[in-house]
Amino acid sequence: MAYDYVSVRREGRVATVTFDRGNRLNPLSLQAVEELTDAALGFRDDLETSAIVLRTPDGSGFSAGRDLADPAMALRRDKPMLARRHAAGAGKRLCAAWEGLEQFTIAAIERFAIGGGLALAAAFDLRVMGRGAHFRAPEVALGLSMSWGTIPRLVALVGPARTKQILCLGNDRIGSAEALAWGLAQEVVEDGGAAARALELAARAAAMPPVPLRMTKTTVNAIAGALAGAAIHMDTEEVMLTELTEDFAEGVAAFRESRPANFRGA
Repeated sequence: MAYDYVSVRREGRVATVTFDRGNRLNPLSLQAVEELTDAALGFRDDLETSAIVLRTPDGSGFSAGRDLADPAMALRRDKPMLARRHAAGAGKRLCAAWEGLEQFTIAAIERFAIGGGLALAAAFDLRVMGRGAHFRAPEVALGLSMSWGTIPRLVALVGPARTKQILCLGNDRIGSAEALAWGLAQEVVEDGGAAARALELAARAAAMPPVPLRMTKTTVNAIAGALAGAAIHMDTEEVMLTELTEDFAEGVAAFRESRPANFRGA
């Protein structure tokens, strides 16, 4: 299908997926999430591709996370519960689609990967960061729970204490040096060089015999995520619940007004 925000290019056994909202922030609107999900699903039956790089255009951030200005997000609240729940699960399906690929996947991260951007990056096999890039998870600070199946992925990558640090101290930036030391990033390169390095690593993966490459990746994922399904089976419902709280409304208002939030547990 034709996409507005996503393009796919194949060269030999390596594919490059470019995500571009055209504004250097690359927020994840519902349409962007659906396009990225469809792009991932398009590789399920692709036996010619061994490695995939997800990148953004030069000068753009990986993603500023959920698009709070997306009208589709607001419209879903007026739909019946079944439709609302399906729409709320779009991010979970996005990350599951990328994580479930048998191809070796690498996220090239420049500038920032925030909230949903961090969630998406965590679903990849490797993350290559520009030196000036950072991760941040503001969900809890906005009055939300972290969803999209992210928590077990972060625990597998950095352990439970670091996961709590990333999520529960939600306005802290995790710079590239910290991300590398914690295991959240696998390589750090000079700014502007993440995509090139990711493609070099993808070429190395693509040079491996395709069958054991896929089998090994799938086995590692199965071990690392053995309990993930039990842990995240209600995370869509949790984020829907927290979206109904007064604290979420206050968190979003405080963010937009650049002021400290006053949370009351309401």
